[in-house]
Amino acid sequence: MTGTPHLPAAGPTSSWRAAHFVSLLDFARPSLDADGAAGWLDDEGTVDPTQPAHLWITCRMTHTFGLGHLLGVEDAGALLERGIGGLSRALADAEHGGWLASRGPGADLDGLKQAYGHAFVVLAGSTGTVARTPGAITLLEAALSVLDERFWEADRQLHLDERSRDWDTVDPYRGVNANMHSVEALLAAHDATGERRWLDRAATVADRVIEWASGNGWRIPEHFDTSWQPQLEYNADRPHDPFKPYGATPGHGLEWARLLLQVDVAAGTAGRRTDAARQLFERAVADGWDGPQGGFVYTTDWSGKPVEARRFHWVAAEAAAAADVLHRTTGEARFGELADQWWGWIDVHLVDHDRGSWFHELDADNVPSGRTWIGKPDVYHAAQAVILPDLPLTGSFAASAREAGPLLAGARLGAAEAARR
Repeated sequence: MTGTPHLPAAGPTSSWRAAHFVSLLDFARPSLDADGAAGWLDDEGTVDPTQPAHLWITCRMTHTFGLGHLLGVEDAGALLERGIGGLSRALADAEHGGWLASRGPGADLDGLKQAYGHAFVVLAGSTGTVARTPGAITLLEAALSVLDERFWEADRQLHLDERSRDWDTVDPYRGVNANMHSVEALLAAHDATGERRWLDRAATVADRVIEWASGNGWRIPEHFDTSWQPQLEYNADRPHDPFKPYGATPGHGLEWARLLLQVDVAAGTAGRRTDAARQLFERAVADGWDGPQGGFVYTTDWSGKPVEARRFHWVAAEAAAAADVLHRTTGEARFGELADQWWGWIDVHLVDHDRGSWFHELDADNVPSGRTWIGKPDVYHAAQAVILPDLPLTGSFAASAREAGPLLAGARLGAAEAARR
């Protein structure tokens, strides 16, 4: 699709951002096996053979390699193509359709089909389609069909969360996390296909979340029952859950702030959701940023008191990304200053300079830890955040990379890894 609405990049291409983006891709490179399924990387960047290959990680890695390819990184295109192949074959459920949540050691092949994972298939397929990768458009069309037919609740205008592998049983749980990543995926699908209905659907879901958040002090309810009634005490006994934790998640408030602004850029409705994005951002920062120690806590209770004070890498990445987008859309210098402050903290505490990756979890004293997240299985949040200021702002990262062109031409995978030896 041509003529994608966009805002200019934040400034001239930064050499350190470019180098770190390529370094993250280098670290991620060993994750994709010969079949294109992504293994779980440990702290050293080696695949952990005791872990299954997860659908969501395979999709995220494929998408990230796709961004590298669109930006001109040598060899990233081959990895994108391998990932698209893996999603088309290795992780596809040939018996029932859709995609398996995982395969390999510890995989539960009779487990649930998840909207969360299927949204990421849409994202990877969209990025591959924008990059004109063989097989990507077929993958995207199939993934959109499954997300629409199996997970979209038309009467609620939201995505349900989980179904049985054979699709017959629908889990009563409903959640915002899957819908957040569905919004991201549908924005990407709109950019990849030009079909307005995906943008309209993304905007509809986003506006429901604004409604819930605005009535709850701008802390987003995350968990719901079958009727989409908030369950504010859900998982109160499991505060460390990596996907469904108790309470409010400041990182999601930050991520939603960015997505709301991207919806407006894609739809040509500049300013419509800016106040909501600002409110989500301010609440998340007020609750989540630990002023004395530095770092963002993972979760808080409904009064803003920290519940899980550990710092997860993705929260800091989304904070910096949201601040950058707010800076561009509002022109307010304080957002740019916050982004700079947080990048300084990230560089000191999260970036593993010896390996070109990010520690996934720190304890409350900002020391690398591993209670909830073991290893470094995901570079998607970090890679997107680090390259975002060098890209025009559109509805999706793939469209932004396409608009930017080969900013990283001349970079090649392997060079950053060799330089670290």
